[in-house]
Amino acid sequence: MKLAYLFAGQGAQYVGMAKELYDTEEVVKETFDEASQVLGYDLAEIVFQDGEKLNKTEYTQPSILTVSTAISRVLKTRGVSPDLAIGLSLGEYSALVESGVLDFKEAVQLVKKRGKFMTEAAPHGSGKMVAIMNADVSVIEEACKKASVKGIVTPANYNTPSQIVIGGVQEAVDYAVELLTEAGVKRMIPLNVSGPFHTAILKPASEKLAVELEKTSFSELKIPVISNTTAKPFKDGEIPSLLTRQVMEPVRFYESIDALKGLGVTHFIEIGPGKTLSGFMKKIDKTILGERAEDIQTVEASARMFKGE
Repeated sequence: MKLAYLFAGQGAQYVGMAKELYDTEEVVKETFDEASQVLGYDLAEIVFQDGEKLNKTEYTQPSILTVSTAISRVLKTRGVSPDLAIGLSLGEYSALVESGVLDFKEAVQLVKKRGKFMTEAAPHGSGKMVAIMNADVSVIEEACKKASVKGIVTPANYNTPSQIVIGGVQEAVDYAVELLTEAGVKRMIPLNVSGPFHTAILKPASEKLAVELEKTSFSELKIPVISNTTAKPFKDGEIPSLLTRQVMEPVRFYESIDALKGLGVTHFIEIGPGKTLSGFMKKIDKTILGERAEDIQTVEASARMFKGE
């Protein structure tokens, strides 16, 4: 059996996530305290009480990273560790912490800045993202290409073969939706997101993040991590450049799952808030069996299944 951890991305957050674990597991409180020292504010207060701040990108990103790392540390105390890791967008930083290549405190500092840079590049309400359901990839890509006469619009998330998110400036996205409607696509869902992430609109954020990544120390990978950008395992030395690109290039999630399977993964645990990735997995490959680890109940269930494996 080969086990992969799948780390949650932005959008899965909710007030009170990991609260039970925080109250009962010392390692969770320690993880929150570490993050608070780096951030200069009480992260627990935001995660457990302040929904308005929690949903702002610059707070969301360190919050989810901290919760995910804390849950992983609880699983470790139960004798569970992954053979490989992957994260959805922001979750890639949690995966890199899990791999040992990135120190947790450095990761917290990085995602705090990443969130700030992303907010500056794409303030709330700028641009638009729409999930396109049950349409051929080539049809979606062609519609975006044609609609680009109105401005930036590209695929941003290849979540599953039947769910691809496009993003960009509003006029161009609306035109792409119009073209897809003409092509017979029936189901398209506008997303309530902070901005059109993983598109060229985020280039200024990417450039600022590159400067921070140059200052960051990276260790050797202890377990393979699949890159969102290439859908291949990271190689030592290329992590800063791929994290720079990741902000403004599409997340290739379902191709990344194919890569995990090619490396022999048979089971997964979704780490962090929500069950978005478990839902994606049902659409991508039902032969890879999974659990979630989000609260006491799901952590203990995962520990029972995978302890010592």
